[in-house]
Amino acid sequence: MSSTSQKHKNFVSEPMGDKPVTELAGIGAVLSERLIEKGFDKAFMVLGQFLILNKDEELFKTWLKDTIGCNAKQANDCFTCLNEWSNNFM
Repeated sequence: MSSTSQKHKNFVSEPMGDKPVTELAGIGAVLSERLIEKGFDKAFMVLGQFLILNKDEELFKTWLKDTIGCNAKQANDCFTCLNEWSNNFM
């Protein structure tokens, strides 16, 4: 299993609140702008899409790739981050 980033560790260690999408692992400045353009300006909004897709890894990663043009690693980092957060807090 690959190691997680400090960004990932920080995100999954506390409640989400109103964190911006830039706090999500795998989502940097360029991808966050793309998410914001699509109406996803807060991490909880991306979590909502993750939940709508029933926490399905393949569906969520495909949605991210199709929606913001991220690569496989970025999609995996974001999925892993939200999946671990939901396991910790839901």
